[in-house]
Amino acid sequence: MASRWIPRMMKGLIFAIVFLGIFAAGFGAAVLHLWNWLMPALFGLHTITYWQALGLLGLSWLLFQGPRGWIGGHGYRRHRMHERWKQMTPEEREKFRAGMAGRCGHFGSPRTEQKA
Repeated sequence: MASRWIPRMMKGLIFAIVFLGIFAAGFGAAVLHLWNWLMPALFGLHTITYWQALGLLGLSWLLFQGPRGWIGGHGYRRHRMHERWKQMTPEEREKFRAGMAGRCGHFGSPRTEQKA
């Protein structure tokens, strides 16, 4: 029984390693060339090496995307806000929209609510 899934797991692991290597080579080189082409000319910064570009790619992933779904529930905040939104009265929803427009700017007219 266990001997069946071990070869499948090894194939998946090998595929993941190969995919990660291709990803690192491609995107690392892209970050390297874009940085060395733009940043010294625009901002007077130093050029970087391939490994620094790969580190920059990893750092940007951690800062801007991060390990979503690894810790806690996936989409918990969205679900929680949806539940709170459903419990609001139309007046509370309009007050919330007005507050968000004051903070984030106005993105067009509010959508019309559909009765459930």
